[in-house]
Amino acid sequence: MPLTHPPTDTARFAGMLAAMGTEPRLAIVRLLLTAHPEGLVVGEIAAELGMAASTLSHHLDKLKSAGLVAVQREGTYLRCTAHTAGLEALLGFLYAECCTRSKAVEPGRVTCCGGPEL
Repeated sequence: MPLTHPPTDTARFAGMLAAMGTEPRLAIVRLLLTAHPEGLVVGEIAAELGMAASTLSHHLDKLKSAGLVAVQREGTYLRCTAHTAGLEALLGFLYAECCTRSKAVEPGRVTCCGGPEL
């Protein structure tokens, strides 16, 4: 059965997964999702995660470049939000491959609230 996404999409989604592939970046995305849709200012993220500003800035740049986080200036503050359209595209890509095209995973196991422990 042919792949449903062109190679350019696959490369984009691989970049998104790579950007989230570190514990601090995944923690940032999870935190921003809990604060959706308002998001958080950089100082709030740093305080919540106990992360130095320079380290946080580096991680936010990677997530922003991958299309997973949006950053907007508000006066002297930077407000960060989860870029839900990017996340939706990534999840849709994974869902299509694992749950609809190949049926490797039962769709109901990933569309509800939690699944089996890994």
